[in-house]
Amino acid sequence: MAFNFDLSSLEDFMENHLRLFVSFTLGLLIFVGLIALSVFFIFIRGKEEVMVPDVLGKELPQALIELQEKELYPRIQLRTAAAGEEKGIVLEQSPEAGTLVKAERRIDIVISQGIALDKMDNFLGRNINDVRSAVRNFNTQTTEVAIVIREPFMYQYSSQTAGTVLQQKPAPETEINGNVVLELVVSRGQENTRITVPDLVGLSFTDALTKLSQLKTGFVFTMRNPWEGEKAGFVYTQNPAGAAVLSADGKITVGITTPAAAAGEGAGLFSFALPANPYPLPLTVEAELPNGTRQILVSTNHSGGDFSIPYKLPANSVIVLSMVDREIYRQIVTDGS
Repeated sequence: MAFNFDLSSLEDFMENHLRLFVSFTLGLLIFVGLIALSVFFIFIRGKEEVMVPDVLGKELPQALIELQEKELYPRIQLRTAAAGEEKGIVLEQSPEAGTLVKAERRIDIVISQGIALDKMDNFLGRNINDVRSAVRNFNTQTTEVAIVIREPFMYQYSSQTAGTVLQQKPAPETEINGNVVLELVVSRGQENTRITVPDLVGLSFTDALTKLSQLKTGFVFTMRNPWEGEKAGFVYTQNPAGAAVLSADGKITVGITTPAAAAGEGAGLFSFALPANPYPLPLTVEAELPNGTRQILVSTNHSGGDFSIPYKLPANSVIVLSMVDREIYRQIVTDGS
């Protein structure tokens, strides 16, 4: 059997299919190109444009709502207001109202934080007790704001006298727009400060108190009845001994014999456990006598801990202990106590 093969028919077939393939390929490329072009124009167009609303003079919550409705986001800054400007009001905006911007753009707005009511005083170099007094006076005279001193303080050894303010936060001249917490760094004094202990043995308890109050350091008294041959109300022992060298935050213990109390008088030890202090603080013990007069028994600095002094006073006198100008304890003298 013989096969007749028509070569021209095959060529026509191949040519027709080639045209079809090329047409399909070109069509596919055009289709992909159109999609890419559409995506490109959508990208170029970007987010929808919106008009910036006018929020000047409006309260912050209202301004935020209006910006949110336009799909705009605020970038907020605070500024002290001038006279007549209310707290929480929009003072400035950028871009200005009416500007066309893309959605989700950030809009800068400046908000009033109110008028500065005062400025922070300069407490550097001042004694902490003076600072307390100044703050109390400020809080008494100003009702809009208050200054609160953060305690306990931070302390550090310094060549400055113990109790001197070395650092403060907020800094001096800082505008006060509301309640403020004042943080202070206070001098503890020189680390190697030393004192020479006086010889107290043989002194009356009043003379011993006078010498101790001049040292500006801690001390405590003990008391016992006088032995045969001893005077009532005199120092019979002390620790450390006279001429010893003691650190400024050390403590001297003094033993005396019980003072002799006459009729209508009371004698004994006035004792109190003081809070521990990082450095000696001003301490005063006064007696309010029945006749209405006041008598200072001792005025010194004390670092805290056990504190006691001897007394001989009219019955019904009141002994008052104060530290840093603040009364912390009082005791009534009884007849024969």
